[in-house]
Amino acid sequence: MLKRAFDFILSTVGLLILSPVYVLLAILILLDSKGGVFYRQQRVGRNNHDFYIYKFRTMHQGAEKKGLLTVGAKDSRITRVGYFLRKYKLDELPQLLNVLKGDMSFVGPRPEVRRYVNLYTNQQMQVLSVRPGITDYASIAYSNESELLKQAADPEKFYIETVFPAKLELNLKYIAEKNFWKDIQLIFLTVKKILS
Repeated sequence: MLKRAFDFILSTVGLLILSPVYVLLAILILLDSKGGVFYRQQRVGRNNHDFYIYKFRTMHQGAEKKGLLTVGAKDSRITRVGYFLRKYKLDELPQLLNVLKGDMSFVGPRPEVRRYVNLYTNQQMQVLSVRPGITDYASIAYSNESELLKQAADPEKFYIETVFPAKLELNLKYIAEKNFWKDIQLIFLTVKKILS
């Protein structure tokens, strides 16, 4: 109850305070490249239910057809404004709408696409017992994920065999330790990581 109240109040306040920033970013996105302002993608949430996650669009139209993984900060599919948004995690701001709706929390395992959830073991399925979040241990530990994938000979294979299981281990660690004060700590660590 405390976690959901915190999410609801903070996302509401955040949306109101950041509304001028949303407008500015929307204008920059529209001026930079063709396409809409927002990007939505189907992800898997609590209790194995699908939902749409919202982000500011950072790629050119049709980019998803060339693969789900982003490989390097200079991935040719990323727009000029998109590079800036990704660097400072500003593309994630629309997820405050997901938090307000209750699809997500501020802190929890990052939601995956169905393609990767289908690879979960029975133990890893525990990740779906809680609301997914904007940040968690794995988000902090793998904040440079796209750069790691860029260095791999086969990014998809490297993600599935190395990054994916490591992130799920961190997700399970969060679930085992989760409490309200841990969430506050992870929010501050995330902000510190973004600003560093």
